[in-house]
Amino acid sequence: QLNMAKKKEKFLEEFKEGPLQFKPTYKFDLHSEVYDTSEKKRKPAWTDRILWKVKNLSEIASKEGELPEEKLISVTLEDYVSHMSYGISDHKPVTGTFKLEMKPIISDPLIVLNPEGEWSADHDVVICYSAVPEFPSSAWDWIGLFQVTFRHMKDYVTYAWVEDDEISSTSNSKQVYMSASEIPRMGGEFLLCYYSNNLQSIVGVSEPFQV
Repeated sequence: QLNMAKKKEKFLEEFKEGPLQFKPTYKFDLHSEVYDTSEKKRKPAWTDRILWKVKNLSEIASKEGELPEEKLISVTLEDYVSHMSYGISDHKPVTGTFKLEMKPIISDPLIVLNPEGEWSADHDVVICYSAVPEFPSSAWDWIGLFQVTFRHMKDYVTYAWVEDDEISSTSNSKQVYMSASEIPRMGGEFLLCYYSNNLQSIVGVSEPFQV
């Protein structure tokens, strides 16, 4: 039934699945490994499945002629099994183990960031940045202020939109501002990170500096 659906439904075409080398996982009598003994006597079926699809960001960019078409993520299925020992449901759970390989787009940074002047909460501050010529910028890109110990892109203290907060632009560099009201008064060591909406990742990190 799933294979038939993959032929008819376009959104399923690119999804992959490993070989079904385990017994059907439905329908069982509760707390047992015995297939349905009720009056309905349902036929065993491979109801529980794991499918996957990799949307390589380089493929999106290459369609616009901005970056070479190269797979950034490769996925290999290493294990695809059912677990017959679980008996609290009429289904048996299925798990898949995958190996993911991540490849960088390029070795050089796409964005170079520099905090301008002295940074403090007493006045608005300025960020200067430049991008490589082929960089696929977006109106949804932003530059975040992070403590040097940050561990996730959501750990920003504040941020500026690269378009909405732009104050100057030349062929070689651009400037954006951050409001003084958003700069932390306690100070400390910080850095700037450029987040690319198209590439869904941080593509530029400044050197640490003091606030």
